[in-house]
Amino acid sequence: MQITRATDYAVRIMVELAAAPEDARVAAPELSRAIQAPDSFVSKILQLLVQRGLIKSSRGTGGGFQLAVSPEKISLLDVVEMVEGPLQINVCLPGEATCDRKSWCGAHPVWREAQDALKAVLANASIARLARDSAQNLASTSGNPARELEPKLQKQIRRPGANRLQHRHG
Repeated sequence: MQITRATDYAVRIMVELAAAPEDARVAAPELSRAIQAPDSFVSKILQLLVQRGLIKSSRGTGGGFQLAVSPEKISLLDVVEMVEGPLQINVCLPGEATCDRKSWCGAHPVWREAQDALKAVLANASIARLARDSAQNLASTSGNPARELEPKLQKQIRRPGANRLQHRHG
């Protein structure tokens, strides 16, 4: 079981935008560079995120993308399900009438428990927390290929009392 590349990039985009100051707009090419993804793929994901109401876009000079919802209120599960659809690790889990075997199948409760646990972990991981953790991890990692970005990214770490993460575009 593996999430798609689109989901991975969507999470990366959301984390990048969560690190931006509240009023900042980040251009699509800048997001592509930051998440190390092709421009064309990032554009498609950005369109999807805008359509689903997680981010908003502005055209023209100073335009770009920014979160439409507080990063504290967006979970990793929200982003995964926005791209992938409802989390379902086996076909027998979505509803009561989907599997004739579930009343006696020994695997069914295990699948249910695994799915519930995965959902709980993803639901408890806010995009804001992922942005903070990423900035802190990058700041403390030596030998990282993105090491040259570290001084700028250290600004992302939330300062006590700050409402939003500081971003490298400040």
